[in-house]
Amino acid sequence: MKHLFSIAIVILLTSCVSTKSTLKNVDPTAIRPLVKDKAYVITEYATDGKYGYDPDYPINIGNIRENQEDINIAYYFNGLEGPKGEKISFKKVDTCCPFPSKNTTMGAGTLGIYEVTFEGNDKKTMLYFNIYEKGKILCPKGFTIKKLL
Repeated sequence: MKHLFSIAIVILLTSCVSTKSTLKNVDPTAIRPLVKDKAYVITEYATDGKYGYDPDYPINIGNIRENQEDINIAYYFNGLEGPKGEKISFKKVDTCCPFPSKNTTMGAGTLGIYEVTFEGNDKKTMLYFNIYEKGKILCPKGFTIKKLL
């Protein structure tokens, strides 16, 4: 009975994940930016307006362990500012969008959804992050790259 329950759980979990990834911007050869003053040194702007805003075009900061997610997301946001240099506030609000991944023990990953606000503005922006796959780390449209000392 215990064995049958385990098989049912595995079937249920794998049935929720497509066998083909919908992620469009994965690059296993991408190199994570340098960290300076607890911030990624981001050097390029995204040219595609979907970058970070669309679950098929997440900000791929992987391949990292789940317990490193908070620090790496903070490094990312510490390297950015609002469109007029505003300070950024962010918090994880949800996960979504399971996809197949060889970089997890379960064989699948999910995207983290982060709510972002700029100082002096109540408008909320949602960005999608992938900690399981690598990709070029860019500044999404609507943000600016912080000049680090």
